[in-house]
Amino acid sequence: MPTILSYCEQEYPRLARTVAETIEQGGVVGFPTETYYGLGVNPFNSTAVGRLAQIKGRPDHKPILVLIGTMDHLSLLTESVPPTAALLMDVFWPGPLTILFPAKPSLPSALTAGTGMVGVRLTSCSPLQNILKYVGPLTGTSANRSGDLPATTAAEVVKTLGSEIDLVIDGGTTPGGAPSTVVDVRETIQIIREGAVTRAMLQTALRMKNQN
Repeated sequence: MPTILSYCEQEYPRLARTVAETIEQGGVVGFPTETYYGLGVNPFNSTAVGRLAQIKGRPDHKPILVLIGTMDHLSLLTESVPPTAALLMDVFWPGPLTILFPAKPSLPSALTAGTGMVGVRLTSCSPLQNILKYVGPLTGTSANRSGDLPATTAAEVVKTLGSEIDLVIDGGTTPGGAPSTVVDVRETIQIIREGAVTRAMLQTALRMKNQN
């Protein structure tokens, strides 16, 4: 069974160090996000990303998104921020909007699924944001088998994935609801997955920005 640690703001430095140690060893960590629980590994470690995909039963052609806790982390993942991406980041980050960016060539192919793009989200979940500021970027795929319902509690993560993961940060019950929205902004905005940020919200943001 994985180690389970309850999130406590006063104990956050100790928790963050434990997460960092687990990640450095190629481990897999479950944690709360602003929607559901996610699974984190070092996104720059090909072996760890491969292990994550195997645990999830995730098809090779499906990329894995990355969560960041500060804007400074974005430059570790991409060298290019399209103007439309910058606009959407200004309106919706931190929050449940995953934006596709041109991936740095050094990123594992299992992360990008050979697309040359990497999905990134600046999380608005305070406990996770604190941990990521210390640890750095982590993968953020949902903590469940591919095709199964996502988990909203640490207990559900443990029940579903058991001893296949190494550590779970228990941050209580997450809100659930719609998952993050995923958008590709290389040319016109293409919604890959509509979720918590709706098409109407995106259109309104673009219209308001264009009027300014």
